[in-house]
Amino acid sequence: MGCPHPTLLEEMMSLSRLLFLAIGGICAVLMSVALYMEHMMGLEPCPLCMLQRGAVTGTGVIALAAAAIGPRGWGIRLGGIGVALASVVGATLAGRQLWLQSLPEDAVPPCGPGYDYLRETFPLTEVIRMAFQGSGDCAEVQWTFLGLSIPGWTLVFFVAVGVTGLFLLYRGPGRADTGLLR
Repeated sequence: MGCPHPTLLEEMMSLSRLLFLAIGGICAVLMSVALYMEHMMGLEPCPLCMLQRGAVTGTGVIALAAAAIGPRGWGIRLGGIGVALASVVGATLAGRQLWLQSLPEDAVPPCGPGYDYLRETFPLTEVIRMAFQGSGDCAEVQWTFLGLSIPGWTLVFFVAVGVTGLFLLYRGPGRADTGLLR
């Protein structure tokens, strides 16, 4: 017979907490890679890239907050829906940039001002609107790995995190969040 109350170690190793920690950790790695690409490789991020960075950061913050709280029951669902919604935002931004990258050269919008200029000159809502429209900068493929550009890999990440968030959402209250040590 097992103890009816989980031990501290079992609670720390709960599946939901580990998934939230993994998502938060992956987001931290992705942001580190983005900063490395910008500052060490010299790849200048376009406005859509900057918004995707915000979505990665937001997803990570939500996941780490859910892990820190140690969600149970409805907390698992709230964390799952938060991560899933942040992923939808990020996937939408990455999809928009992939669409811009797929346009024929004559259909690409002209290059616009950089993100820093937009942020310093316009209100946030206007910056987001202008960045989402994209520009020629956003259509340029600066780096690929295994045939996918940076927004392609970002889209893969957001889809995986969104599916994980939905898994956590649907396994919430009424389903045991058993420790992995049993």
